[in-house]
Amino acid sequence: MVKIGILGCMGRMGQAIEAAVKKVPELSLMIGSERADHPLVGKTSPVSGLPITDQTGVVFDAADIVIDFTAPGNTAVHARMAADKQTKLLVGTTGMSYDDEAALNNAAKSVAVMQAGNYSVGVNVLLSLVHETAARLDADWDAEVLEMHHRNKVDAPSGTALMLGEAVADGRGQSLSVLRAPMRDGVSGARKTGSIGFAALRGGNVVGEHSVVFASDSETITLSHRAENRMLFADGAVRAAHWLAKQEKGRYSMRDVLGL
Repeated sequence: MVKIGILGCMGRMGQAIEAAVKKVPELSLMIGSERADHPLVGKTSPVSGLPITDQTGVVFDAADIVIDFTAPGNTAVHARMAADKQTKLLVGTTGMSYDDEAALNNAAKSVAVMQAGNYSVGVNVLLSLVHETAARLDADWDAEVLEMHHRNKVDAPSGTALMLGEAVADGRGQSLSVLRAPMRDGVSGARKTGSIGFAALRGGNVVGEHSVVFASDSETITLSHRAENRMLFADGAVRAAHWLAKQEKGRYSMRDVLGL
């Protein structure tokens, strides 16, 4: 039995992960954490009966794998704790800093660590298809990444949109920082050949829609994914945690889980 701990267990993703873990007989929920002022600290989760603490270290002590979908800025601390406690770590946080990435890489020297900007199986297959398509088309095919999310999402483009842009750039043998076009507003000028553009839409309760459009003078290819509900992210993360339980130290991604 693989023992699972969840950081931020009463957040939207934390609760979804609780529900997803309960569906897998080989995984066992041990304990979750929340901020000290959360009303359920010292009590149990209404989703799963998971005990809730405000002591992050207690979660690492109790679990074989800790799942972290908390805010950027926590990742480096949690990575160092995973290395100290020799507890495997699965991170779903996006918008990480250089220090966060460095801490994850350092932790991976002694324990299995996974980080992904999106744990959807479909999105990760889409990333692979986008990379392959970009590698087969030359820069005369304009590349545009479109995404739409619910009205309360605060960052744009989304982390997944940026991952798709990186897949296009990598398929072309370059970095996104070189090819990325600025967001368009007003008189933005003609499109630069080989650049990668982004468009972000916000409204309603849209879970997540992403498309990559490759357009030439005579034809267009569109690769798309639409999330129907948020459980797909939790189910993917739990599938990844189940896989990570069998791995030795190192840094992993959903591409490793899916064999892409």
